[in-house]
Amino acid sequence: MSSSTSTAPDRRGLIFVVLAAVVAIAGGGFWYAHASMSAKPVGHTANDGSDVGILLGLADTAYHDKQLVAPVGSNVYEFYFSVLQADPNNAIAVQRMRDSFKPACDVVESTINSGDLDEAQRELLLLRMYDPHNYKLALLGSVLDAQLVIERRQHEAEAARIQAQQASGGQSAN
Repeated sequence: MSSSTSTAPDRRGLIFVVLAAVVAIAGGGFWYAHASMSAKPVGHTANDGSDVGILLGLADTAYHDKQLVAPVGSNVYEFYFSVLQADPNNAIAVQRMRDSFKPACDVVESTINSGDLDEAQRELLLLRMYDPHNYKLALLGSVLDAQLVIERRQHEAEAARIQAQQASGGQSAN
C-alpha cells in the first residue's frame, strides 16, 4: 500500500511541472507576438523626417499617381534611384521598383506607340538602369529602333520632296 500512496504525489508534481511549462511557453509566444507587432521597422520609412524618408514619401505619391517613368525628375524610378544612392539596401525601394517594372514597361510601349520617341528613349534608359539585361527592355529597344528608322526615312522623304519642289520652283522662275 505504501507504494501506491507515494506515486500519487509524484504524478501531481509531474502534472504541475508540465502545466507550468505549457503556460510559460504560451506566455512567451504571446509576448513575442506582441513585441514583433509593436516593434518599429528597421531603416527608413516614408516621411520619417530623414532625406530617405522624404524621398520615399515622394516616390509613394508618384507611385499612387501612376507616374512610373514620367515626368522627368518626378517619377517612381528616379525617386527610388535617389533612395538607393542614400540607402543602398533599402528594401522598400527595391520591392517597389520590382513591383512597378511591368507597368512601367507598358508605359514605355505606349509612349513608343504614341510617337514620342525621344521621351520613350529616355524612359527606356531609365528602366535599363534598373535591369540592363531584361528581355522585355531588349524588345522595347528593338521596337523603338525600328520606329526611329521609320521616322528618319519619313524625314528624308519629306526633305527630298521639299528639295524637289524648290528645284522645280527655281527652274520655272528662270
